[in-house]
Amino acid sequence: MDNLKAVVLAIIEGITEFLPVSSTGHMAIASAFLDIESDPFTKLFEVVIQFGAILSVVVLYWRKFIDFKKFSFYAKLLVAILPALAFGALFKKHIDNMLEKPLFISLVLLGGGVLLLFVDRWFKNGSVKEEEEISYKKGFIIGLYQVLAVILPGLSRSAATIVGGMQQKLTRSLAAEFSFFLAVPTMFAATAKSLLDIVQEQPEVLNTEGIQYLLLGSAVAFVVALLAIRFFIRFLQQNGFKAFGWYRIALGTVLIMLILLDKL
Repeated sequence: MDNLKAVVLAIIEGITEFLPVSSTGHMAIASAFLDIESDPFTKLFEVVIQFGAILSVVVLYWRKFIDFKKFSFYAKLLVAILPALAFGALFKKHIDNMLEKPLFISLVLLGGGVLLLFVDRWFKNGSVKEEEEISYKKGFIIGLYQVLAVILPGLSRSAATIVGGMQQKLTRSLAAEFSFFLAVPTMFAATAKSLLDIVQEQPEVLNTEGIQYLLLGSAVAFVVALLAIRFFIRFLQQNGFKAFGWYRIALGTVLIMLILLDKL
């Protein structure tokens, strides 16, 4: 990896993290195109810059995150992340193996795109409009949807949790915001686990050059994500999911063709 590749991956992460198109899938495919080796540092880099992008949520919604008087807000997030933490720990090796299989990711991208074509029709009458109305049960069920994205790289954590929220009667905009909130503790835990594993197993990876790449990538992903969140909320409110569905279908189809032709 070099500075240019780190910046390219970070830009892709910042743009796609909050869109229902799978940032992990996009980074895995981009890494293949850029000929970035799938080594321990690359895997760590992709997790850390995801957390960098997600920190933009804390900045944009700082009033919500720093209001320590609302214990229920933090409790709901804790309840919602428990399923993903459990399954992430159980299936870490499976997930790492799947991330090295572009064909699998491409198929999940395509299949998820087909589903997104119908989401607005299936869940069009959201009645839960405020975060205070989200019960612990609803939060836990949304967390179960996040598990699908954990064990199926390419599905999109954002897509899974937003659809889960809409299935639980949240409006599109509230489902998107809760998905953003849920990403913060989820990716904090994933980043902490990845860093701990590296420190214990391959501490030499965290050399001066490696740390510079992590800081650069995180900063770029953070700035790009700040812009992407605002765009996504407006677009989602006005247009729904169908455009993202067609994008995923087109991208998944092209990638599958390239893989079958041995071009990827």
